Amino acid sequence: MVTGYLVPRRDARAEIEEKRSRFLCILRRVETEDAARAVVEEVRRAHHDARHHCTAFRLGPPPQPLERSSDDGEPAGTAGSPMLEVVRGAELSDTVAVVTRWFGGTLLGAGGLVRAYGDAVRAAIEVAGTRERHLLMRVEVTLDHADAGRVESDLRARGVRVLDTAYGVQVGLTLGVSPSKVHAVSAALAEVTAGAARPRASGELWVDA
Repeated sequence: MVTGYLVPRRDARAEIEEKRSRFLCILRRVETEDAARAVVEEVRRAHHDARHHCTAFRLGPPPQPLERSSDDGEPAGTAGSPMLEVVRGAELSDTVAVVTRWFGGTLLGAGGLVRAYGDAVRAAIEVAGTRERHLLMRVEVTLDHADAGRVESDLRARGVRVLDTAYGVQVGLTLGVSPSKVHAVSAALAEVTAGAARPRASGELWVDA
């Protein structure tokens, strides 16, 4: 079971030059195909004077992330595929890369294009950095007001993520718990509330580390 994967730490841009051709890579974190395609269109509008806007994106957790790439008029296999290979090699997902090329007057050949498009993405990934995204179980627990503050502090001290606190007749805590620690957290809740707490799992969610 996959419980983590890498995403860009920040949006990034990087530019390289190869025989007077300029290659500008815009790299963004996105979570849907629509969002990825919106970034591509944004770059096209911003740099409408360029002929090629080649793209690669990879979305969702392994082992089967959604992957797409486009050569956008460059010779087949010389732009989008090598860009995607760099993103894949960095083990990144939830990522879109757009490389805009301004032709410098000298043909680079297939090998030169593959290297240049790949190098532009590598440079942007270096600027962006990476962070890990973890799969957590969402656990809900309801507590009396008299116990809530003490229990919440205890859970935080144990490294449990308290995602939300809702106040009403009672206090509802929403916790993010590693799948491997659900039983331990349930036992801890039973201990600190003398068995009064009844935690219940309510699904999964991905959160940044």
